[in-house]
Amino acid sequence: MTHRLAIRTIRGARYAARLLLVTFLEAPEDILIGGQAVIEGVMMRSPHSYAVAVRQPSGPISVIQDYLERPSEKYRMLKYPVLRGLGTLGQALILGIRALRYSAEAALDEPAKTEKKTEMSGWMLALNLAFSMGFFILFYKFVPLALTTLVKAHYPVVNNVIVFNLVDGALRIILFLGFLFLISQWKEIQRVFEYHGAEHKVVWAFEANNRVSLESARACTRFHPRCGTSFLLVVMGIAMILYMFLPFKSFTGRFLGRIILLPVIVGISYEFIRFAAKSKGALWKWAAQPGLWLQRVTTREPDDRQLETAIKALETAMELEKSRGGELVVA
Repeated sequence: MTHRLAIRTIRGARYAARLLLVTFLEAPEDILIGGQAVIEGVMMRSPHSYAVAVRQPSGPISVIQDYLERPSEKYRMLKYPVLRGLGTLGQALILGIRALRYSAEAALDEPAKTEKKTEMSGWMLALNLAFSMGFFILFYKFVPLALTTLVKAHYPVVNNVIVFNLVDGALRIILFLGFLFLISQWKEIQRVFEYHGAEHKVVWAFEANNRVSLESARACTRFHPRCGTSFLLVVMGIAMILYMFLPFKSFTGRFLGRIILLPVIVGISYEFIRFAAKSKGALWKWAAQPGLWLQRVTTREPDDRQLETAIKALETAMELEKSRGGELVVA
């Protein structure tokens, strides 16, 4: 019984890690076209549609597609600053779960079964989200805070609120980088990183020419400034600043304060990235640069089959967008 529980716990942690990874590989801003790597495939999304293309072991590309509404179109309150970031990230998490579930099953040459299972019940979706967020809070909130509290017990200088939060933030970044390095050793994650590179190349090609081909995608770089890894690093930086204003001194107070502030941090980070992206100046370069460096780990050079899969996802999403009256043109 104990052995089975341990196996289930490890599998659950791996699933949560994979879900959080592919979700944060997605660009967070409102854009014309964006994407996300999944297992043996890519999800591409336009303003009002998305498609997931997965390369099956037998060779064919399995695809699902559906219409998509922006959160701000469904709920007026999500049009306002800070709140719109929460809506965007929430939608990304939900799509990430659906795309990951579909890709995991389609990659096993089970497209018929996959189509029936893709639509998840509300409670299953909530359970997946809760488990993933629990893993995130434990690993990126509880553990760094606990380690910093231990350091404080041996070094009085860490009692200073600025020093405490700098140490806490540094440990959080170290854990994040260690997490990426560790999972990058998994063969299945290395494949995800290759599809991540394919997604970036195809998006670059589309943004350059309003169309994409295998040749044009090959010629593009696999590093893209709008990658979700940049967003996560901005979240960590802003968190370090905001935590300095928490009035709590106890471990419990600090931990609860970090959880309560999480939606605020996400919303502010979204607004920062959005503003920096529109400015296209030094601020944007500064905000995007750490993410570009990190993409040397989170992306790998794709082969032609992976590029074809990403192109299929993009073309499917674009066709669905056009059928609804939309037209994707990059200025």
